[in-house]
Amino acid sequence: MSSRQPQPPQEHQQQYQQYQQYQQYQQYQEYQQESYGQDSYAWPPQQQTYPPYYETYDPYAEPSAPSSPGTPVRATGPEPEPEPEPEPEPDDPGYTLPAVPESSWAVDNRRGKLLGRGVLGCLLLVQAGLSLRLRGTAFQDEALYIASGHYELNNLLHGTKLPVDFAGYFSGHPKLYPVLAAAVDSYFGLTGVRVLSLLFMLAATGLLYAVTRRLFNLRAALGAAALFSVLQSTTVLGNFATYDAAAIFLLALSMYAVVRTDRMRSAAVLLAAPPAALAFAVKYASGLYLPTLVLLAVVTAHRHRGVKTLGRGVFLGAGIGALLGAGYVLSGPLGGISSTTTNRAQGADSAMKLLEHSAEWGGLVFLAALVGSVAYALRGRMGEMPWIEGETAGRVRRAGLGVVLTGTALLAPAYQIHLHTEVSLYKHVGFGLLFAAPMAGLGMARLVGPHFRHPQLGIMVYVLALVFGMVQAQKAYSFPDSSPMVAYLRTVAHVDKKGFYLAEEQEVPAYYLRDVTGWNQWQNTYFMDYRGKDGKQHTGPDAFEQAVRDGRFDVIVMHGSVTPATYEAVKKGLKGNTHYRLAAVFPFTTSSGQNAYRIWVKR
Repeated sequence: MSSRQPQPPQEHQQQYQQYQQYQQYQQYQEYQQESYGQDSYAWPPQQQTYPPYYETYDPYAEPSAPSSPGTPVRATGPEPEPEPEPEPEPDDPGYTLPAVPESSWAVDNRRGKLLGRGVLGCLLLVQAGLSLRLRGTAFQDEALYIASGHYELNNLLHGTKLPVDFAGYFSGHPKLYPVLAAAVDSYFGLTGVRVLSLLFMLAATGLLYAVTRRLFNLRAALGAAALFSVLQSTTVLGNFATYDAAAIFLLALSMYAVVRTDRMRSAAVLLAAPPAALAFAVKYASGLYLPTLVLLAVVTAHRHRGVKTLGRGVFLGAGIGALLGAGYVLSGPLGGISSTTTNRAQGADSAMKLLEHSAEWGGLVFLAALVGSVAYALRGRMGEMPWIEGETAGRVRRAGLGVVLTGTALLAPAYQIHLHTEVSLYKHVGFGLLFAAPMAGLGMARLVGPHFRHPQLGIMVYVLALVFGMVQAQKAYSFPDSSPMVAYLRTVAHVDKKGFYLAEEQEVPAYYLRDVTGWNQWQNTYFMDYRGKDGKQHTGPDAFEQAVRDGRFDVIVMHGSVTPATYEAVKKGLKGNTHYRLAAVFPFTTSSGQNAYRIWVKR
């Protein structure tokens, strides 16, 4: 056999030469590595480069037919293994997704909860700021409840006789909120009692957030808290030392207990009975909203169906009734229930006026609640999670929830239209809006849309509610500055425990000067029976006029804004009267305009 190396076909000679040069280069590199440990001399020169891969060539293979220029040469080597066919997916994935709660359109993860609480904290800070920006001396109602609380507290602790029967004309039990307010006032003054009201209202907003989140989702809960926190009634009651804030907090606590126990046994709803009964005792007008709590217990009974659904309402109604009955037996006669709530005197305000003011103070939130109620009845969820559409409650139940919550906002206006009186309507509107707020938050969420499609709409609603609430609260929280008048009575007029004094809004000086005067030394300007020195019995404005002519009062304090008829009668009695002299005039400004305290002192 010849030792001569076979030569490749002519068309492959150039590629074969390059292949031999590349092998020589590889041998030289190995030699350099063994000798010096590095590439001391590079060969071939740097400008000559060779591909990292060359097609293998078998010199003993039979030559193939010449290929046309540009035809790629097929590389020889092992055939690639065929890719394995994908295994079919099993029908059962082997895992189970957790059940999505009925209370949300999106999965409530830990991050969402923390974010929601952070936003809620910001809303509460805004609410606190709106309330604390309101300034003023004690209002007539504030002075009445705190001063009476001091007398009631002394009666409980020391057995001191009460100056009057406060239970006979108070619209709440005098031994509940007034005693608490007096205890706080003893250490922190009027500011402390107002801060107590702020804490009640902040807690009510927090409970509202929890209720709405349980009923719907986090987004609706933030909307409900946002709208309720800037309402005129919420802002005012957050810096107002009356029992309205405490009553709203107790109603919110009862509503939370009702919703929180919706998946428990029917008897668990009895946890809502004590705060509901206590809310009625604190403020009798809260009884207007007890039926709402009972109906809410029925429509939120997700665990039960049929007759058992009504069982929750029966349990709650019976529990509240039993507690109220026991409380009435233990507390004795409460004439204030009749005189201030069930048989309140008729007023002269027109129904149109009351409707206009109700719409002004709560119309925006009520409209948002209507949108939420209709949208919820038509569709249980937005399109963010269509695979859980079947988890929502039925349409009848959804519509019932909207009617119960949103319709509650109409109770206070309807009741006061029946009485033809606007007294305290600006506060009572807030009670009903507490229940309508969850649907209002849902309405705001539906306006924003799935995946925050229209956030500008939600921002617009919130800003409008904020502006309206700020302006209306500033107007409502406007009453005379009594500090110069009280200072004059204490330092110049020298009121003491021996005199008898006539004062418009007599509760204010009686509260500030309770350390030097007694409650019965102050005569209000609403009603008076008086037997004059002429031997005749006088009543109403005539009684005031005759008492002034006879010099019955040691000091007279009037401004005429509260009881104009009495003010005119007093001026008639002072005309040409030598018993009195006009000692001081202290101007003040309220939202109603400018006026002044006028003080007449007996010569």
